[in-house]
Amino acid sequence: MELQLIQQKIYEIKGIRVMLDRDLAKLYGIEVKQLNLAVKRNIKRFPSDFMFQLNKEENDSLRFQFETLESGRGKYSKYLPYAFTEHGIAMLSGILNSETAILVNIEIIRAFIALRQYFLNYKEILQRVDYIEDDISSIYKTLDFLVAQKAIDEKPPNKIGFRLE
Repeated sequence: MELQLIQQKIYEIKGIRVMLDRDLAKLYGIEVKQLNLAVKRNIKRFPSDFMFQLNKEENDSLRFQFETLESGRGKYSKYLPYAFTEHGIAMLSGILNSETAILVNIEIIRAFIALRQYFLNYKEILQRVDYIEDDISSIYKTLDFLVAQKAIDEKPPNKIGFRLE
């Protein structure tokens, strides 16, 4: 399974990177209903920082961003999806005891790790750019000061020749 395919299914909701139940079910090769039933049977393993249900606004926002809106009956689930954090996905491996679930979970965790590393590198680059911008700003301020000082310190040049007074 490609990391890039999994990374495309990782969304940021409420400032947290999550995967939705429908995407996880596809990856595991099961129905969303089966996934959610397994979770409900083991609900104590999924506190709110491992899994939460999207509200209507969050769900609509995701639909508008990532799906083409089609009209018609049965096109969309009548239930609001569940979002699983990285820890919730790791917990899924304990309740879905199939070989596919184990392999998929390993790949999903690798995708989360790769994303985290990417964002850490990105953050470091932004810090370096900010540092360089600060240096450039201080260089410009110094140059402006020197130009202003030169204008103040400059006297009109002495005239060459004789003075008659």
